[in-house]
Amino acid sequence: MKNNWNLPTQISNHFPTRFVPKEGMIVKMEECKIENLYNLGETIASKIFENAIYPWEVLPKIGDFIKELGRTLDKHEYEKKGEDIWIAKTATIAPTALIKGPAIIGKNAEIRHCAFIRGNAIIGEGVVVGNSTELKNVILFNKVQVPHYNYVGDSILGYKAHMGAGAITSNVKSDKKLVVVKSETKEIDTGLKKCGAMIGDEVEVGCGSVLNPGTVIGKKTNIYPLSSVRKVVKQNCIYKNQNEIVEKK
Repeated sequence: MKNNWNLPTQISNHFPTRFVPKEGMIVKMEECKIENLYNLGETIASKIFENAIYPWEVLPKIGDFIKELGRTLDKHEYEKKGEDIWIAKTATIAPTALIKGPAIIGKNAEIRHCAFIRGNAIIGEGVVVGNSTELKNVILFNKVQVPHYNYVGDSILGYKAHMGAGAITSNVKSDKKLVVVKSETKEIDTGLKKCGAMIGDEVEVGCGSVLNPGTVIGKKTNIYPLSSVRKVVKQNCIYKNQNEIVEKK
C-alpha cells in the first residue's frame, strides 16, 4: 500500500524547524574576543589576558599565574594561608568552606557555608561564592555571584555576572573529545579537553541552566531558567531557547 506523506499544513507547521537567525542576529566570532566580553579593569588578573585573543587561551595558565601574582600582593591587605593560598583580610570565609591552592580570594569576597574551592581559582573583589558551590580553574571578575549550588569549572565569569541557583558549567564533552567553540560563521578548536563557559560582564544565567562545554555568552545577556546553552550567544540578548534568542529593546 502506498503511503501519502503530504501532511496537512496545520499539522506540518507544528514540526520543529532549524533556527535561522535574522541578519542582525548572526553571531560572529568577534563576540568571543576578550575585548568584547570583559572589562579588564574589574579583575586582579588583567595581566593574564595580555597577548591572548580569546579567553579560553588563558585557562591552562591560571595556576602558575596565581603563584606569581600571590607573591606580589600587599601583605597589609592579603594574608597567605597554607600553600599558595592568598586571602584578603577583608574577605569573609565560612569555617566550613574548603579552599585548596593555588587560589586568591579578593577584598570583601564572601565564601559561604560548605563552598569548595578546588584550586586554580582567582576570586575577585566583592564576589559571593555560596553554599555548596564548587569552583575549579576559574577567574571570577569583581562582583560575580555564584551563590547557590553552582558548579563552575574551567570557566571565566565577567564583572557582575550572576548564576542562578543550581546553574552549572559543563566543562567536558561526553565523548571526551577536544572542545570546539562554534558560532554561525566559524568554529575554533580550543585544543582543550576541559573548557567550560566564557561568560561576559553582567550576564544573568537563570536557575537550573546548563552551559555546555565551549559556551560563550556575550555581555548583558539573560539566559532563561532551565536552559541548555550551546555555542556563542550574542551580547545584549534574551536567550529563551536555542531557537528563540531575541535582542533586548
